[in-house]
Amino acid sequence: MKKKLQLTLLSLLFATGLFAQGADLNLLKSINGPPNGADSKWKFMSDKAVIVNVAAPISLVVAGYINHDDNLKISGLQTAASFIVAGGATFVAKKVFNRERPFVTHPDVIYAKEYPTDPSFPSGHTAFAFSTATSLSLAIPKWYVIAPSFAFAGAVGYSRMYLGVHYPSDVLGGAIVGAGSAYLTWKLQKWIVGKKPKEMVH
Repeated sequence: MKKKLQLTLLSLLFATGLFAQGADLNLLKSINGPPNGADSKWKFMSDKAVIVNVAAPISLVVAGYINHDDNLKISGLQTAASFIVAGGATFVAKKVFNRERPFVTHPDVIYAKEYPTDPSFPSGHTAFAFSTATSLSLAIPKWYVIAPSFAFAGAVGYSRMYLGVHYPSDVLGGAIVGAGSAYLTWKLQKWIVGKKPKEMVH
């Protein structure tokens, strides 16, 4: 557990190391671009991510009650717990790094399609999306859950760059925070419940 946590922190530090790299801004410029007809699609994806993320743990708990499946109930609570951890970690990281949004730092090349005012690193939307995707994948380790879950999380991360509100390194940092929070809370609930991963799914 300690070694995995250290690797997660090192990965996060690697993401922040991209700040000074021109590749970070250049990649963002290639994704962002001037306003066009696709803006509403990616704004919809970004806005609705919150609803999907909140619905995931509720759905697991409800499904657990309907099917009398304690494992699904526990997975729902674990998913909710991972949100709390991801939210706390994101809040602290934003305060520590205090990175300005790309459309603020580079208004000449980045087109803002939203105007959030909090710090940029890491991406909160991405953190919550990857927290959801990882929690669902650990609860139900089937390809038909894993593939769409991470495709959704990746699309949310992409939407934040497309809208000009996050650098690629912000999104990478958010993905690490979200996935790491889900994994840590999953390991914790596994320890509490005293069951192996394969026993968590019927």
